[in-house]
Amino acid sequence: MSRHSRRATAALRALTEVDPALSALALWCRHRDADLPDVPAETEGSEIRYGAAFEALALHEQIGLAGHHVLHVSLQHSARMADMALRLGERFDAELWQIACDAITNDVILAAGHALPRPAVTLSGLLDRLGAGNAKDGAPHALAEWDCERLYHLLAQAPDGAGGARRYAQDQGLRADLRAEEGVGSRARGAGEDAGQENDGAEWRTHLARALALGRAAGFGLGAISLRLADLPRSRTPWEVVLRRLLARATVHRPEPNPFRPARSWLAQTARALQDGGAPPPWQPRQMGLVRQPRLVLALDCSGSIAPDAVGLLLAEVTGVTRRMQGALHLLVFDEQIRIDRPLDPASWQTELRSLALPEGGGTDFAPVLARAAALSPSALVILTDMDGPIGACRPRFPVIWAAPQPDPPSAPFGRVLSLAR
Repeated sequence: MSRHSRRATAALRALTEVDPALSALALWCRHRDADLPDVPAETEGSEIRYGAAFEALALHEQIGLAGHHVLHVSLQHSARMADMALRLGERFDAELWQIACDAITNDVILAAGHALPRPAVTLSGLLDRLGAGNAKDGAPHALAEWDCERLYHLLAQAPDGAGGARRYAQDQGLRADLRAEEGVGSRARGAGEDAGQENDGAEWRTHLARALALGRAAGFGLGAISLRLADLPRSRTPWEVVLRRLLARATVHRPEPNPFRPARSWLAQTARALQDGGAPPPWQPRQMGLVRQPRLVLALDCSGSIAPDAVGLLLAEVTGVTRRMQGALHLLVFDEQIRIDRPLDPASWQTELRSLALPEGGGTDFAPVLARAAALSPSALVILTDMDGPIGACRPRFPVIWAAPQPDPPSAPFGRVLSLAR
């Protein structure tokens, strides 16, 4: 492998004239020639490798394909792939992630006025194949709406989403050209590692901001469409981290006053007052730690289409907190009324959940599940729901966490709303 790519030199030089934003971003990537028998080029972390097939392309196709891989690096697709794989574990599908990233990246390249080797997977074509897009809206509208994580979840959860996406990708001759670099993901990277050698999120957001500002000033290429891109990486706290904090706060042991036991300070002050012949101090109850076991109630709304991945991820987080707190877990499955009401063993929830016959369909009424949860005196109630139903304004005396599968769920009159879409 050479120090710098000879095969991509002409395309990278041409980028300086046809797309200032992409050209600026390319300066922060590592370009290498490599033996790639299957693809013209591939991306791993912040490195782009070019094979012999890349050199055989026409210059305008080389420019578009180089820009395609510069976007993979700049949008941190490799790092986000590693994060998603860490988050989903065995359920992660690298092929669907490749399809989602290529669809968005190719549409960006075409919208910026560049060419690509045809046929090519595009976001608009993929959404049309799945019946999830609106042809009259066109590529700009789709690019403003979809990012890789949301598109991946659509492909993984929509009816025939994975199968339809794979068939479409096969028709377009898609070949995997994106690699997840080990240790690149933000949750896998140690704080002491050299950020200059890795796809650091904050650093790349700075590079992107500067390059896109340069492109917008030029008025053509990537800069002309940058304000419409939903896939620009943003700093977000994963919903799992927020959920753990909320549950830990709800289940922490807080001391409560015991009216039947005097505080030690009161005993000392009273003894001193009796000895000196003075007036006894006002009554001070002793602060006693809670002796009851923390209890988490998990309510699953079976009236809507909640994907199995969302149920599995949420249960894994809730049961993990329950085990650490040595607490109890109670499961409620509901629609207009409670269908399943049973305790759940945090150590064997996966087996128990597979044996449950979860009902489907029906409307949604949150009043019965809130009333039943109140009777259980929980430390916290977690409700997995699409929030399509009357909630009411009566605030429970315990914390309520609404876990919604939508990217932008509606607000609730009480409790904390978390989106599981990212």
